[in-house]
Amino acid sequence: MITDTIHARRSIRHYLDRPVPTQLIDQLLEAATRAPSSHNSQPWRFAVITTSDVKEQLAERMGERLRADRLRQADRVDEIDRDVARSRERITAAPVVIVTCLSLIGFDEPRERLMAMQSVAASIENLLLAAIQAGLGACWMAAPLYCPDVVRDVLHLPDDWEAQALITIGYPADGGKPKERIDFKRQTIYR
Repeated sequence: MITDTIHARRSIRHYLDRPVPTQLIDQLLEAATRAPSSHNSQPWRFAVITTSDVKEQLAERMGERLRADRLRQADRVDEIDRDVARSRERITAAPVVIVTCLSLIGFDEPRERLMAMQSVAASIENLLLAAIQAGLGACWMAAPLYCPDVVRDVLHLPDDWEAQALITIGYPADGGKPKERIDFKRQTIYR
């Protein structure tokens, strides 16, 4: 039942050193593209990274930007170092990294950008749920929103692809941490 899958979803950050078959990655992407999208625009785009050198380069360049941004905020250097190292480990240790992007080709109005972003987010949720059903773990990282130019440069993305998220995927090394959820009744109004 889909609700069982939804309740089983966790952000998995540690993976076994085991490759994910391309056929399985394709199944996840197929599920992602079954998400609803505004005006059936299907603005999602995906860059799949499985090679270590590309993951290393992406982690390095994103880490440089993170470090520079945090130094501008006058954060403590030891905290910055830990944050950069943690991010680097998450990206490079994952067997698969999928960068989800949006394309605004065919969109005219500023409000349509928001609709496109919502559509891409829906595709990401489909991908995360499909990963669980396939026996995989995944984690949604919003980091590309802070450095879309870096991601575009490293991955040689087309000009119209805007990086929205980075999804790490692999066979889970642990069960992840369950997160407490606020009772939906506290956040819901019936009229």
